[in-house]
Amino acid sequence: QVQLVESGGGLVQAGGSLRLSCAASGFSFSNHNMGWFRQRPGKEREFVAAISWSGLNTYYADSIKGRFTISEDDAKNTLYLQIDSLKPEDTAIYYCAGDYHSTWPPRNCDYWGQGTQVTVSS
Repeated sequence: QVQLVESGGGLVQAGGSLRLSCAASGFSFSNHNMGWFRQRPGKEREFVAAISWSGLNTYYADSIKGRFTISEDDAKNTLYLQIDSLKPEDTAIYYCAGDYHSTWPPRNCDYWGQGTQVTVSS
C-alpha cells in the first residue's frame, strides 16, 4: 500500500514561512526521486521542486525565486519543503510525489499524495 501523506499546510500571512512534510510508505523511498508540485486556483498542477534519490541533486522551478528548499530524511521516509517569504500567489494545494528515475526533474510521477492546502493572506 503506497502512501504519500502531506502535512504542514495552513493559513499564513504574506512574508511568513511554512515547512511542509510528506510521510512516505509502501515503496523504496531512498531509491526514488522525490518532488513537490502545486495547484494554484484556476491553474493546472505545476512543478515546484525535486530532489534526486541520492539526495545529491536538487532542482527548482524558476517561478519560486529561491524561496523554497527541498530536503529529505531517508531514515524517516519523509520529504520536506521549506517555504520562506510567502506570497499570496503561493496559495495552492501542495502535493508530494515519487518517481523511479523516469525523468530529471520528475514530471509524471509514479506516486502522488493527496495534497495539503497552503493559504497566504495579504
